[in-house]
Amino acid sequence: MLSKDWLTEKHIDFEYKKYVLLAYFAEVDKHFEINQLYPDLAELVQHYRSVTRLKESSAHLQEAFPKRVVQISPEKMLLNYQSLIENDQLMQELLAIINFSIPQFKHYLDEGKKIYEFIESQLVISPVGISPLNREFGYLFLTNASNQTHIYNYTITIFQQADGQYRGINTNYLSTVSRSLSNSYESIKGGLIGAYKAMPNPATYLIESSIEVPLESTLLPIAKRMLVKQVA
Repeated sequence: MLSKDWLTEKHIDFEYKKYVLLAYFAEVDKHFEINQLYPDLAELVQHYRSVTRLKESSAHLQEAFPKRVVQISPEKMLLNYQSLIENDQLMQELLAIINFSIPQFKHYLDEGKKIYEFIESQLVISPVGISPLNREFGYLFLTNASNQTHIYNYTITIFQQADGQYRGINTNYLSTVSRSLSNSYESIKGGLIGAYKAMPNPATYLIESSIEVPLESTLLPIAKRMLVKQVA
């Protein structure tokens, strides 16, 4: 994991930051080699956006650094600050670090997206039984390339941001069962209805993977996004 303040914390030195970044990318590469996408992929998105914004605006770069109080005005209830980064040499060092980091972040972000898209192409989503009109909550069945089915309940949430409304999803792990001819997906759903009577007619979706991938760090995050799209 790379700190969100990696650029400004500790030593502002190109060689030191390069060492920090290369160590971080080596870990990311190790995870991607075994198809372990999260949390690395989400972090790469945030870091890439952050450094590209800083490159686009030197004002943002100034704001990213701590400031010290140089004057207090009690009458006006104001504090005057002075940036701790003001010399050109330091700014040039920072820009060198940023210029080095951007293509690196982009490379690993693209690699992660390729893995994501490949795995997503191996997943199939389908409803189990009859779907109710309200599909904002229900059950998610996740099956890897084995006979094990992981069962979650889910709730779709809507949250507001400055640029519009977005859908999110919360899941809660319930159990893992072995499927068989006598224990079909429909019968598993029937058992859930009997056990959790608060949802007499729940929306239930099955997502099957034709390949074996890590459950918590890859399959579940991708499946959740697929489910949000399906419900939407």
